[in-house]
Amino acid sequence: MTNSAGLAGPICPVAQAETERVLLGHGSGGQLMAELLADVITAELGAEDPLEDAAVVGVGGVDTVFTTDGFVVTPRFFPGGDIGSLAVHGTVNDLAMRGAMPVALSLAYIIEEGFPIDELRRVTRSAAAAASAAGVKIVTGDTKVVGRGAADGLYVTTTGIGLRPGGARPSATAGEPGDLVLLSGPIGLHGTAILSAREGLGFEAEISSDSRPLHHLVAAMLAVGGAGVRTLRDPTRGGLASALNELASASGVGIEITEADVPVPRPVAAACELLGLDPMHVANEGCLVALVAPEAAQDVLRAMRARPDGASATVIGEVTDGPVGRISARTLVGSTRIVDVLVGEQLPRIC
Repeated sequence: MTNSAGLAGPICPVAQAETERVLLGHGSGGQLMAELLADVITAELGAEDPLEDAAVVGVGGVDTVFTTDGFVVTPRFFPGGDIGSLAVHGTVNDLAMRGAMPVALSLAYIIEEGFPIDELRRVTRSAAAAASAAGVKIVTGDTKVVGRGAADGLYVTTTGIGLRPGGARPSATAGEPGDLVLLSGPIGLHGTAILSAREGLGFEAEISSDSRPLHHLVAAMLAVGGAGVRTLRDPTRGGLASALNELASASGVGIEITEADVPVPRPVAAACELLGLDPMHVANEGCLVALVAPEAAQDVLRAMRARPDGASATVIGEVTDGPVGRISARTLVGSTRIVDVLVGEQLPRIC
């Protein structure tokens, strides 16, 4: 037997990545998803700002912010929330990450034939309550019903518009060397709550999703920090690790963090250790990470800590001039490790 170079000997097979079909990992928030967006979706659409949570569209001289999101979480009801409230919070937060206050939402359902009406009513009631609590109205939507086995019960899509006040322009591309990295609260709660409920692991009594709206927290940050609040991101799919990698790459900077400063609740740490997960890769739905100019950071941190949704806010690191896109973490034992994104899916169907 000869190989491609014409030499005799055994041929070792080389693993080939699937390139012709969509994989579950393409929705993970990690490397595969980034490649799908860059190579297929944004390439074909000619879209700008693929790493932003929402688009800023000038309408009549006003910064109007627009976003849309789909939700396929399983189970649909979990400790701390459900697919209805999650859809509202997720869309409100995507608007907030561009500095906008939400104005209106749409709510669309794809429902599998045979889905219980009582459960649909419960989901809708939860979405309405979440929107009311966030101070935003659900003003339009759509409903489609598909055959049995075609939708896994219920899929939800939400779209939101918001208005951004003058003076604030947070963007994934705006981070600068010397900025401080602020985290609004503990990580890992949503992903571990979903996994525990899904697999019956018994953590439900200790771990609840952190799903909640963050636009009032962002407004408080912008009120004192203004343009010094350069970048905002809610670390959902792919967790804090993916969020930091995305921001570093988009801004053309590096980021150094200290692991000991990243708040990980003890039950989350225990669950991740048991399951072999890194809390840095576990999804969140109620915290944000911000890159803030050093001269504004302490005022912003105080404003965050004055609110219940930012009471545990802390500085976890600093932006550096490179290597571009590299996230390094000082570990508990004094060494340094690279914090990378996952290639594929760690915890599917978490949002």
